[in-house]
Amino acid sequence: MPVISPKYRFGQAAPILLLGAFLLSQSANAQQPAPKANDSTTPLHLLKPDYKIPYGQPSVKDVTAVLDRVHRYLDAATPAQLVDRQTSQPITDLSKFNSNAVFKQGDFRLISYEWGVTYAGMLLASEATGDPRYAAYTNQRLAFISSLVPYFQKQVEANPQANTPLRSVLAPHALDDAGAMCAAMIKASRAGGIKANLRPSIDNYINYILNKEYRLSDGTLARNRPQPNTLWLDDLFMSIPALAQMGKLTGEARYYDEAVRQIQQFSARMFNKEKGLYMHGWVEGMQVHPEFRWARANGWALLTKVELLDVLPENHPGRPAILQLLRDHVRGLTAYQSGEGFWHQLIDRSDSYLETSATAIYAYAMARAINKGWIDGLAYAPATLLAWNAVSTKVTAGGQVEGVCVGTGMGFDPAFYYYRPINVYAAHGYGPVLLAGAEVINLLKNKAFEINDSSLQLTQKK
Repeated sequence: MPVISPKYRFGQAAPILLLGAFLLSQSANAQQPAPKANDSTTPLHLLKPDYKIPYGQPSVKDVTAVLDRVHRYLDAATPAQLVDRQTSQPITDLSKFNSNAVFKQGDFRLISYEWGVTYAGMLLASEATGDPRYAAYTNQRLAFISSLVPYFQKQVEANPQANTPLRSVLAPHALDDAGAMCAAMIKASRAGGIKANLRPSIDNYINYILNKEYRLSDGTLARNRPQPNTLWLDDLFMSIPALAQMGKLTGEARYYDEAVRQIQQFSARMFNKEKGLYMHGWVEGMQVHPEFRWARANGWALLTKVELLDVLPENHPGRPAILQLLRDHVRGLTAYQSGEGFWHQLIDRSDSYLETSATAIYAYAMARAINKGWIDGLAYAPATLLAWNAVSTKVTAGGQVEGVCVGTGMGFDPAFYYYRPINVYAAHGYGPVLLAGAEVINLLKNKAFEINDSSLQLTQKK
């Protein structure tokens, strides 16, 4: 893949985004913008809105078609095979170690945190659609990874810095290596569709999160970049869902307790109660923090709360506080949704570009929260479906996801975020799209919608 560099355009005027009004289309099931039906003789009360994206209730069939396109692309673009880097020949005999062994080249890495999200998204898509192909995608690849642990174990033990395909599994160096993959492995194990024993890898990941990751003096998970003692909002997702799933897997309260503690300690420093949004980064010792409210980082924080509430016992003393944080965050986010259904790269700066991965995460998290009864469906379901309709326009016929910001560190100025490139090979978009589509299917099955008083509204399902 080519190296992608931001194109800075200082001195140029920012493009004006024309945001369509949130009005009624001809059909609640429209999946394409309604054709214009206005002319000089059309009475004002019959004028048709000219939507830039579909408006109204999608059908389960249409949502499933989007998921199918993503699955077909990823199944072909992420081969689960070991090859010799010099000859490109497949390695099938795992009893003989080959120091030239690498994963067969695909469009994405099989053991990245982005792919942990994708594995979880495939599992949920299988559950929502009843189609076993999605779960098979995850189970086959996680079983493949598990089968390679003995093959690379001695090499990594001899040199934890060795650049081997399974280095991040066997010797994690950061929360990015551990949390999302661990959570996906536990979900796959709990679902029961995988025969491979993932527990050794799960335990290794959890050990890293609990005992090896750097922390502040009060125990908050932290990094020493770009400055010493820095909190990254992203790290909530890179740790908490794994701890939450471990609590569900083992029944041990200590995992839940740690998960709740981390969310509360991050939020105390980084959540703006007035805006209902999080800053992206926080640096200990700074009196004035760089408060840039990056959309995907807010997505990771929202997704983390949903992941924890999914498994946190109803009687856990920390549950009310996490539930309230979720509601406050959803309320803050929906105030900034654009008329096209997307959220901006910097949420509260409407001249920053519209970004797909964050919008997909919000669509999933809000749909999940509605389905679980954590937030008011009457208030938030229309915004959730608007978000999904927006995301669906970014999935190409070939299953690639457009409009996704590439990997992004913590910035100290707005241009850093405004000019981050977007690309279909930014892996961050695929798992969120799968999650969002799957949970929207559940929403459509569980709730009834109708066009009422010139807007899409949730009604009581009969």
